[in-house]
Amino acid sequence: MSATAGAQKLRFAPPGPGTWTIDAVHFPRPVTRYFAESHPEPFKRGFQEFTRFYGMVIGGLEYRYVNGFAYSTMNPAPEAEIPARFQRAQEVWEQKLWREQLREWDDTFKPASIRTHRELQAIDPDALSDEELVAYLTRCRDHHADMIFQHMRFTAAPSVPTGDFLAQVGDWTGLPASELLGLLRGAAPVSAGASDELARLRAAIGQDEAARELLASDGDPGEILRKLTTLEGETGAAASGYLELVGYRLLDGFDIAGRYALELPDALLRAIRLAVEGDGPEASGLDAQIADVRDRVPEQHRTQFDELLGEARLTYKIRDERGVFSDIWAAGIMRRAALGAGRRLAERGRIRDAEHFIDAGFDEMCALVSGADAPSADELAERHELRTSLSAKDAPPVLGDPPSPPPDPSGLPPAVGRVMRAMGIVIDEMFGSSTEQHEEHLLRGLAASPGVCEGIARRVAGPTEFDRIVQGDVLVTESTSEAFNILLPLLGGIVTDAGGLLSHAAIVAREYGIPGVVGTREGTTLIPDGVRVRIDGGAGEVTVLG
Repeated sequence: MSATAGAQKLRFAPPGPGTWTIDAVHFPRPVTRYFAESHPEPFKRGFQEFTRFYGMVIGGLEYRYVNGFAYSTMNPAPEAEIPARFQRAQEVWEQKLWREQLREWDDTFKPASIRTHRELQAIDPDALSDEELVAYLTRCRDHHADMIFQHMRFTAAPSVPTGDFLAQVGDWTGLPASELLGLLRGAAPVSAGASDELARLRAAIGQDEAARELLASDGDPGEILRKLTTLEGETGAAASGYLELVGYRLLDGFDIAGRYALELPDALLRAIRLAVEGDGPEASGLDAQIADVRDRVPEQHRTQFDELLGEARLTYKIRDERGVFSDIWAAGIMRRAALGAGRRLAERGRIRDAEHFIDAGFDEMCALVSGADAPSADELAERHELRTSLSAKDAPPVLGDPPSPPPDPSGLPPAVGRVMRAMGIVIDEMFGSSTEQHEEHLLRGLAASPGVCEGIARRVAGPTEFDRIVQGDVLVTESTSEAFNILLPLLGGIVTDAGGLLSHAAIVAREYGIPGVVGTREGTTLIPDGVRVRIDGGAGEVTVLG
């Protein structure tokens, strides 16, 4: 089924009153029924928690799915809570409440999540009875929902200090956000794929000649990875530890339709080779950049500049960690369980392909494993074909009422106005795209990460195409998630259709130090696959060389 034919079959009605805006940054493609059922409630609950914790006068961001496409609307805070929220906003600045959340994340929530992830992925779904598999699917689903909630409840911890830094220093210097965000490089190691487990693996392979020969050998990538984990001594233990950490994380997106790392052994192996061979990204020249911006700040504000930058860098890592160690990992584990069920049903002749099981709703999944007749193999195949043939470009950007401008925070009491301005800047820099006009061979986007590179444009629609990426390629895609960082060492540069300077693609490009241009709107349409392009990440321009 072509995308055009599939889109023509669909009808788009507003899912509720108000204005509903498509989210093509986080969801560039339609999601599965499972995700459309599972995502909205814990997302809304987590959003409501952080807006209340930080004294914001917005109540919640509500997501609903129309034909699998993600639409959202913003709701105001309950009128009865406004006085308490005004008081809470005052406490945000007096007590630097994001530090409290940073401690909670580091000491409690992140370690507990990792423990549960490891417990769940240690279970082999193929070894379970049908009844046990249904119980395991339920456990994985419940954990996934918990992790969606967790992802959202920590949203403001990095956002408020970062947005406040951009607001205040932008006022003092007139510098654009693209330049100011460069001062946060190196503050989010996970965004550059760093981990203790990877450092341990690099050190072990550096001392193990047999491991280096194995890593460089030809052959089946999955088998090479398996052999690395079975080597005696430190190398085998380190390889096992690293693959246990990253193996079941989704490499792109948040839905179980994505692929986890171990499903793409070729790309994972090549990324490990580069990580072992290199020294990793460095924030070279950062001190000079900070000094240059500081010199532009009026002298009476320089002490405050130091404090603002320090607070922004302190919590910046949570921006991506809250996904990598929460729902991105949990979604991969849920996908693994669903694929196990899908293989079982495919072997029985009940469905055509194990992957089609992903397009069942959760109750349907459990019923199918228990022997139900519906949905049929034909219906699941049709759902799969339609979902995989479409992108957010096939859906209306807005449903319902026309968008209205956001409220002006300047009329609010100073503390809450400052919170709202900081959060508003972050939202704008996360979702905003360039409005500049393109030329025949020149595309204009947002200057996400400085530097210039030339390479072959590799148009990638999703994880199933990651094996097409070779070292030095320029990735051209709709958008990426934070877990995509595992594959960033392979790239010479990155270009996206959607997302702003605080989108995941922009953050990981800065952390890796590769040129990045985001928010081009039409990069995947106007840049043919396989052509040579030049990226100027500082200017936000992509030139098609031919």
